Amino acid sequence: MSKLVLIRHGESTANRDNIFTGWSDVPLTEKGLAQAHVAGKQLLHSAIDFDIVYTSVLQRAIISSYIILDEIGQAWLPLVKSWRLNERHYGALRGLNKAATAKKYGDHQVKEWRRSYTTVPPLLKTTESSRAYQAFAVTEPLGESAEMSWQRVKPLWEDKIAPQLRDEKNVLIVAHGSSIRVLLKFLDKISDDDFMKVEVGNGEPIIYHFDQHLQLLSKTNL
Repeated sequence: MSKLVLIRHGESTANRDNIFTGWSDVPLTEKGLAQAHVAGKQLLHSAIDFDIVYTSVLQRAIISSYIILDEIGQAWLPLVKSWRLNERHYGALRGLNKAATAKKYGDHQVKEWRRSYTTVPPLLKTTESSRAYQAFAVTEPLGESAEMSWQRVKPLWEDKIAPQLRDEKNVLIVAHGSSIRVLLKFLDKISDDDFMKVEVGNGEPIIYHFDQHLQLLSKTNL
């Protein structure tokens, strides 16, 4: 038997300001820090002994993971930071206010950009890359649909996370709204149409319980 716990990072400054963020490396707000502490306290009551933790290479997820691990008394655990768990890249929408963008392009278009599985946002004209991604030999995308983000999450799931769960390891993932949404789509077998309705709150643990064949036994939202 194994457990997988998914947690979206606490509120970031971009969440607070209603801004498209994607791969921009924004910090947590005071509220976001508090949400991470609460998530850790909630998880403590579940009494799960984790074997490994995965997070993205963005500070809002990394700091959230540190806080959660401290709250559950498992700060010693191995922590794997992977760009594959980054938020979806919002392309040319990055840095724009969502309400102002909806006013310019219409609510329906912005909803498609934000919630659709296959719709690609307006792309950047040139590639932007930081030292972090150069270290991983990764080029930042010009923009991604949720489906495209799943294509980069999928190898991490298939090559690392799923085998560990089959080996009855307990895995904690602290990531982002979009990277968790595509995992939920896969795990819960959600259709493309119903994917539009999938929401993931900041700092709200989702617990999956699997058998040794990775068949779902139960799912709990804390």
